[in-house]
Amino acid sequence: QDQLVESGGGLVQPGGSLKLSCVAPGTISNIYAMGWYRQAPGKEREFVANIRTSGHTDYADSVKGRFTISRNRVMNTVYLQMNSLKPEDTAVYYCNAVTAGWGTKYWGQGTQVTVSS
Repeated sequence: QDQLVESGGGLVQPGGSLKLSCVAPGTISNIYAMGWYRQAPGKEREFVANIRTSGHTDYADSVKGRFTISRNRVMNTVYLQMNSLKPEDTAVYYCNAVTAGWGTKYWGQGTQVTVSS
């Protein structure tokens, strides 16, 4: 099945850190970009960060300076290091991959991140 697999979510106190991981199965080839989105209760899914095969990264303003996205060399695994977490970062985090050419998008099942004291 062509679904990304996320891991690393959990409960953390404000100011703490978490690192999310996402692996794309071998059935997905020619990935151009991978990234993270999140969806809080009652809100729409929003962009968090992405990284391209070139290494270029983009971040939402709300996470700049606190989150860092990175990838492995073969571009089938992406990480999201989240520092200085705030309660408003609480959401289900979804991994996303986009292929070159047709721009086909793939998603993971989501991993819960809860920031609370």
